[in-house]
Amino acid sequence: MERTTTYKPTILIVNDDGITAPGLANLIEAVADLGEIIVVAPDSPQSGMGHAVTIGNTLRLVKVNLFEEMGIEAYQCSGTPVDCVKMAQDILLHRKPTICLSGINHGSNASINVIYSGTMSAAMEAAIDGIPAAGFSLQDFRWDADFSIAKKVVRTVTQQMLGSHLPENFLVNVNIPKVSEADFKGIKVCRQASAQWKENFEKRVDPRGNDYYWMTGKFVNNDMGADTDLENLKQGYASVVPVKFDLTDEVVGSWIRRNWEVEG
Repeated sequence: MERTTTYKPTILIVNDDGITAPGLANLIEAVADLGEIIVVAPDSPQSGMGHAVTIGNTLRLVKVNLFEEMGIEAYQCSGTPVDCVKMAQDILLHRKPTICLSGINHGSNASINVIYSGTMSAAMEAAIDGIPAAGFSLQDFRWDADFSIAKKVVRTVTQQMLGSHLPENFLVNVNIPKVSEADFKGIKVCRQASAQWKENFEKRVDPRGNDYYWMTGKFVNNDMGADTDLENLKQGYASVVPVKFDLTDEVVGSWIRRNWEVEG
């Protein structure tokens, strides 16, 4: 009789809140039985790092036993979320994982936040290398946030990813609203809302009399479209925004070609 082996996909899990973040543990719990899990996360919080990579400093990768009881191999990295993805492939796996999941972030990464997010940059780094990826964020900054709805969304999206023939460079930004089970409406595919942060820098004085500045500000949304991530989150839906890393603006490009191009 021929032996048959059951295929198990390799799922790389990363984040930006650090190896001890509750959001990371909840993401792992949500998908632990869906494949062979390997975790690589920063050794300290890296929120707002965007797509930063470590160039001028050494990098360290240390095995940790935080998820040993689940039979899951995990490492903490001294670098950025993007470093975690690079080192997972080059140092630990020596191959591409089947998919990459990043999160669950403590706080929203909807709209323009996708640009600043270490969570999404880690997922984007995977997608750049041809690994289907998803970043997950919960609209709750509390360390003791309730991740029950977020875990269901993570599992649903992951199962869809593993069960589908995905297009090249697949990448989605998934945000989950802070609502009760009764008020959760489901999952909607949306577009990214056009919004921005309006910063303000408060001038302060340290105990030695030296000036320093503390960044404050507010989030301004001027996009009232019903099909945006911000609007659907407000309505109680988890938003799924397809993201691409090719930032070419073809509309502006067409205008420039017509008006700026000259033969040398």
